[in-house]
Amino acid sequence: MIIRNRFLPFKGFTAINLFGVILVRPKVVVNPILLNHERIHTRQMLEMLIVGFYLWYVVEWLLRLPRKGSAYRHISLEREAYAHEHDLGYIEHRKHFAWVHYL
Repeated sequence: MIIRNRFLPFKGFTAINLFGVILVRPKVVVNPILLNHERIHTRQMLEMLIVGFYLWYVVEWLLRLPRKGSAYRHISLEREAYAHEHDLGYIEHRKHFAWVHYL
């Protein structure tokens, strides 16, 4: 499900996946690459039993804040999603817990 709104995600971001529901800014073009990126996150959520995904995401973000560069872009879950967002068949051949490779 895709919901357009002006509140989430925050400015500077195009989409956020909350429990498998994709929230996008009003003028964002929802293309196959964006959908694939968010589907990768949905798969990560399911294998981490949803709560584990969000806990890991926040903890890893906090740990990466002191480092140089964007903490968001260095989160292993995001690194996997960005690395494979252009591979529209990635979900079919993705191994469980593939994001661990990006730690």
